[in-house]
Amino acid sequence: MMSISSIASILILAAVAAPEDYVTGPVETVAEGFQFTEGPVWLTSGELVYSDIPADTIFRTDKSVFRKPSGKSNGLTLDQEGRLIACEHWNRRVSRTEMDGTIVTLADTYEGKKLNSPNDAVVRSDGTIYFTDPPYGLEGREQELPHQGLYSIAPDGTLTLLVDDFIKPNGIGLSPDGKTLYVADTEGLEIRAFDVAEDGSLSNGRVFCDLPYPDGMAIDTKGNVWCTAEDGVRVFTPAGELVHTVVAPQAPANCTFGGNDGKTLYITARTGLYKVSVVTPGILPGR
Repeated sequence: MMSISSIASILILAAVAAPEDYVTGPVETVAEGFQFTEGPVWLTSGELVYSDIPADTIFRTDKSVFRKPSGKSNGLTLDQEGRLIACEHWNRRVSRTEMDGTIVTLADTYEGKKLNSPNDAVVRSDGTIYFTDPPYGLEGREQELPHQGLYSIAPDGTLTLLVDDFIKPNGIGLSPDGKTLYVADTEGLEIRAFDVAEDGSLSNGRVFCDLPYPDGMAIDTKGNVWCTAEDGVRVFTPAGELVHTVVAPQAPANCTFGGNDGKTLYITARTGLYKVSVVTPGILPGR
């Protein structure tokens, strides 16, 4: 007779081996020839933009320049008005691009010290911005803060340090109801989850799942977490169960859902941009 644990293992393997439940076609190449792609986001205007960090440029899908210089931007997202929020490695700030093209600084210091190099961000429905701040973009410059923080920027502009014990906080995402925040700790080899209170504060921090070198992530409308890792884009249920892995031609760094129906997953992976059709629509920022 098989043990309960053996049966459970078979069921998990069966779930992992059912890609048609998550993707509906092969991974396709969209564009190549970059230095290091990151931070893709689908704009409300109906186009994709993404960062090439060393090139100091934000590109469009067709490789035309959206913004240069970009402050060596990494993670990009949108606020509820459709304005671009950028985590700028080189400028050590989180910025917002106004509708007239003006770029304003939302956060660049904490308690009088420069941020490390903001990495990735997500925006809650009330306008609260959550972002991670590892030191990856310092490039030899002094790290003034003693921690690698997770922060929030309230709608009134107040910057709050929420968590300071990550090893290297990186990708970030919110559940569809906005009540759970997920944060990838790349060198901690895990994703953590937090309960989000109405006032934007966090509680009940816990390990959501373990995975090899997690980076950027996106969340679909069923609450599944799609997170890039060393071996591809891993898909986890809201319970933290691994159910599928999308393998890209290169090791992926970040991902986002796009297309007007949210059913295309775009993957930035080293020198390329890729896409794959998905079954469940993803959450589109700024909507």
